[in-house]
Amino acid sequence: MSRQFVITGTDTDIGKSVFAAALTAALGASYWKPVQAGLADGTDSETIARLGGIDPARILPERYRLKIPASPHFSAAQEGIVIGLDDLVVPQADGPLVIEGAGGALVPVNPELLFADLFAHWALPVIIVASTSLGTINHSLLTIEALRSRGVPIHGIAFIGDENVDSEQTICRIGAVPHLGRLPILDELTPASLRDAFSAHFDIGDFTS
Repeated sequence: MSRQFVITGTDTDIGKSVFAAALTAALGASYWKPVQAGLADGTDSETIARLGGIDPARILPERYRLKIPASPHFSAAQEGIVIGLDDLVVPQADGPLVIEGAGGALVPVNPELLFADLFAHWALPVIIVASTSLGTINHSLLTIEALRSRGVPIHGIAFIGDENVDSEQTICRIGAVPHLGRLPILDELTPASLRDAFSAHFDIGDFTS
């Protein structure tokens, strides 16, 4: 069975899309962003295609494209839309699939449904993307606890930023989650530099076995 992963973060703008682009490219996967909130400055799907050097045919269309860059429940409400659980069915893909949530795990999809609840419904392994900067221990452990309390399978945690051995080890030890690797901040972010950084800092076997 082809691997499917959900990418979530400990906060917004944490680097989820950069990691998702790297993983999608490394796996030769398709990519799906179920809910895109904010269109004016470009979409996450466009970022994935550009950074991953990915064939646009492997970028699956979003289920919802909302204009306002805000929490999806708010953006949808401004357009008279209520996103229901049954509206977000994981699409069929030829081969592996990488799915990216919006913001963090407890961002509301609608007034009653959080992304963590959606992840629990899908029952797919989740990869948490976390910064290595100050505050990451608290944010990461809260995210792990929120997912685990809902029975969401956690595949592991991927860090973004400068190496912080103590914080990374503390999160993985207390949270009891695998350390998948760390993407450093790249001076020049291109498909080639991202591919090389992922290859140098992650073991593809952790995502294929």
